Amino acid sequence: MLSYIMFLIFLTPLCFLNNSWWLIQNLLFLISLMYLINIDFFCWTNLSYMFGYDYLSYGLVMLSFWICVLMIMASYSVIRYQFFNKLFLFMILMLLLMLYCTFCSWYMVSFYFFFEGSLIPTLFLIFGWGYQPERLQAGIYLLFYTLFASLPLLLGVMYLYNNLNYLVFSLMYMSNFMNFYLYLSMILAFLVKMPMYLVHLWLPKAHVEAPVSGSMILAGVLLKLGGYGLLRVFEYLMGIGMMFNMFWLSISLVGGFLVSLMCLRQVDMKALIAYSSIAHMGLVVGGLMTLNVWGFYMTFVLMIAHGLCSSGLFCLANISYERLGSRSLLINKGLLNLMPSMALWWFLLSSCNMA
Repeated sequence: MLSYIMFLIFLTPLCFLNNSWWLIQNLLFLISLMYLINIDFFCWTNLSYMFGYDYLSYGLVMLSFWICVLMIMASYSVIRYQFFNKLFLFMILMLLLMLYCTFCSWYMVSFYFFFEGSLIPTLFLIFGWGYQPERLQAGIYLLFYTLFASLPLLLGVMYLYNNLNYLVFSLMYMSNFMNFYLYLSMILAFLVKMPMYLVHLWLPKAHVEAPVSGSMILAGVLLKLGGYGLLRVFEYLMGIGMMFNMFWLSISLVGGFLVSLMCLRQVDMKALIAYSSIAHMGLVVGGLMTLNVWGFYMTFVLMIAHGLCSSGLFCLANISYERLGSRSLLINKGLLNLMPSMALWWFLLSSCNMA
């Protein structure tokens, strides 16, 4: 457990060496392979004072490792033009470290700290390597939406500690709180992070302005933080969840339908993929809010599948953008003659996205 954290920490000085791009990429491939081999068939494994993971954490950490490697592979233009490539690698590794610690956190306080900390490298990726000047507005949207919703979460964590005197996830299931304000404060931050329909405005902006790596990690892993947090907090909010969850379920499903209709009139490829992410996350919220074991399984599988699929679509959109200089669907035509293999990948990933 701690060995992977030390691996990532000692990988960060390598970012500032010359020509270390391929070295870091291969080392990240190696650590993802080591992590894949290291699966234990127990409920909770690799426990330490603050960290430990179960199946839920395992799948999402594996997704984080994999997508961070793919981000480095997709961002070759950064090293080709020598555009602050060392700082870029440093940001990606910091983000990976934050995500790893978030998914493996054992305590709610450390979970909250790393949950918020993952926002900072993402913000720097958007500000530093984004495309248009509007990226400042997109970054501010992302920051304020997430932070305003996360303050009640901190208050909820304090309330829990005041009542229970412990904040360990695995012991929380014994408690069943029937406090509406606690329920609201605990789930609001995660619903904004998902994002649920009505609080989704930051996501298309952030995706359109972010570089390809920012879009891939945002769609691939950062949206999953919301689903992961909801799966964790509903362990002790079951009773009150039965009473109020129908409200969120109906909003997310109707919102998913409306966002799907909005997808039909998009011409920007990135905006189209971003809106389809919102529709998928609506399904994830719907499955979660049923509080059914099949709903939880569906949520987990859909999160992993969406992470792999949407990051691939963003990578393909960036390939088209680098070749043609435009993301408009009206201009990106006839590519089947130029790049037949890429057309195959578009078909495969679009059909996965549709499924």
